[in-house]
Amino acid sequence: MSRAAAKLGELERAIMEVLWSAPTPLTARVISDELRDRELAKTTVLTVLSRLEKKGRVTRSREDWAHTYAATASREDYVAELMHDALEDASDRSAALVRFVSNVSPDEAQALQSALVAATRSKRSRTQAGQ
Repeated sequence: MSRAAAKLGELERAIMEVLWSAPTPLTARVISDELRDRELAKTTVLTVLSRLEKKGRVTRSREDWAHTYAATASREDYVAELMHDALEDASDRSAALVRFVSNVSPDEAQALQSALVAATRSKRSRTQAGQ
């Protein structure tokens, strides 16, 4: 992804969590209802959704009379973007990676190892296909 992963504010993150958890696009009213403990006005939710749309984090569609909103990428995609951006900020990427992996659980280490194997295979396949 070409854009830097902007950290989400607290309310932006709460709205994105609702959208990430939803199987289908949602209206601002439904999002507001899901966040009822925050007692937000629908206009506040609409303002935040508009900001998220400008940032490329949500898409807006028209269904009948209401607009619906959906996340443009998964929660995992967003977190991966943040991790990549953090790594780019490190003056010594190798040292940052070593410190990161020294703090992961055995299950996370296994997941990382599997991801590296899959990524290496994928790159190798693309390289061979391009020859």
